[in-house]
Amino acid sequence: IKLLKDFLLWSGILRIFSPFNHFFFFIRNFNLLRQWIARTNKTPLLINDFYSWKRDYPKRYKLYEAVAAEYQLDKKELIYLEFGVASGSSFFWWLKKNTHANSVFYGFDTFEGLPEHWGGFKKGAMAFSLGEVSSDDPRARFEKGIFQDTLNPFLEDNKELLYSKPKLIHLDADLFSSTIFVLSKLYPYLRRGDILFFDEFNVASHEFLAYRIFTESFYVKLRAVGAVNNFYQTAFEVL
Repeated sequence: IKLLKDFLLWSGILRIFSPFNHFFFFIRNFNLLRQWIARTNKTPLLINDFYSWKRDYPKRYKLYEAVAAEYQLDKKELIYLEFGVASGSSFFWWLKKNTHANSVFYGFDTFEGLPEHWGGFKKGAMAFSLGEVSSDDPRARFEKGIFQDTLNPFLEDNKELLYSKPKLIHLDADLFSSTIFVLSKLYPYLRRGDILFFDEFNVASHEFLAYRIFTESFYVKLRAVGAVNNFYQTAFEVL
């Protein structure tokens, strides 16, 4: 095997497959996603619509309701972190749902659209200005900029808060690069019982890939507790 590997490195013969690199990468990730769904679909979930022939994006609010009811998230003091605020629909749903006066809600976004291409969406797509998602609720705060610039200072300034409160984390950045960065930075602060939502989980080479690399590399155990739209939106509990 060593001799073969060294020969392939020297010869570069496998470069003939270079035009298919992206395709092979997608196929591998997609098959791993399908295997994960096959296993998870056999476990009891709070809500699961697999298989649905049509995607109904507002169905994600049914997932929120199911998880909120199970974990009493409407009354619990918590810190809510959302990465990828866009129009703020999910952010404001949770802001309204949770009524605890000491809860805090942080929304992270560039507020200038996607920082890179994602599928059929071009860089800058899905842009909403910070003014469009402002709130009068004093518990709501927003961090403008790419996560790689804003998250580190936030974590440094809020260590005590992050360690002391249960966390509800909403991952809606779409991109692999953004999602894996956020997960890796939040790793030291995750505690048993924290809840994570992925908003585009079944996109094989982005949020699912970030989930797989994170859980396998950091030895983090996440238990799926609910999913809608064929696992497009999926919720997890930290074990």
